[in-house]
Amino acid sequence: MKIGIIGAGNIGGNLTRRLTALGHEVAVANSRGPHTLTSLAEETGATPTTVAEATRGAELVVITVPLKAVPHLPSGLLDEAAENVAVIDTGNYYPNERDGRIAAIEDGLTESRWTEQHIGHRVIKAFNGTYAQDILDKPRPADHPERIALPVSGDDETAKNAVRELIDELGFDTVDAGGIDTSWRQQPDTPVYGLRAGVEEVTKALAEASPERPEAFRAQA
Repeated sequence: MKIGIIGAGNIGGNLTRRLTALGHEVAVANSRGPHTLTSLAEETGATPTTVAEATRGAELVVITVPLKAVPHLPSGLLDEAAENVAVIDTGNYYPNERDGRIAAIEDGLTESRWTEQHIGHRVIKAFNGTYAQDILDKPRPADHPERIALPVSGDDETAKNAVRELIDELGFDTVDAGGIDTSWRQQPDTPVYGLRAGVEEVTKALAEASPERPEAFRAQA
């Protein structure tokens, strides 16, 4: 599969490592330019590129940048991606530590719906509560008792299934967490966020989530 990864931090870097090892064709980009990705490219065989070029021909795109950076992604980001490209959004809203106040999210819009509005394309929310090192250290074969399950939200069932298949290939189970309007179940400080557990526990944690954003994850006046 041809995959574009936008963001080469902890999550983006480790997904690059795993996906290239599995034989996928990966283009990786960050805000600082391809010349800053030489070491990652040499390590993995991924192609370092610009943000605009990372999605060209991509069947799947991973957007793993700080939420505050989403409005600054290039216009028409996905115009040259493959038809029916699946887009993974790993983003979280950290208003006080990083992102500043985003009024629409404070007013109740889910983080991923906000991202959709900015990029003009439906997204699948996944990996937002995953520890980056677990991508390297925690893959397990199917039916292994220690296999971790990841929640996956999205409105596009075809794209969601493609993402779930890829996560399975990476060595993790998945739980369908519903649509983007209820993806608050995955947001920071919910029971499933950072949970290392199997399908049953992840399903239970999703059901226990509250739609009210915790005070610690609301912008302080």
